[in-house]
Amino acid sequence: MSDDKARRDFRDRDHVSAEEDYEVRYFAKQHRISTEQVRDLIREHGNDRKTLVREARKLRG
Repeated sequence: MSDDKARRDFRDRDHVSAEEDYEVRYFAKQHRISTEQVRDLIREHGNDRKTLVREARKLRG
């Protein structure tokens, strides 16, 4: 299911969608990790942005 960019609210920003390549690429670039690492984090920890940020920081160490 693709995002409807015309209809946004803040709930969408609280999650990172593994199915949306642009979201995965943006998160990876922002945290200087690979897109595959982002997808692994989402599989392991879910798609909550706060949790993913915390875990991405641990990866970069």
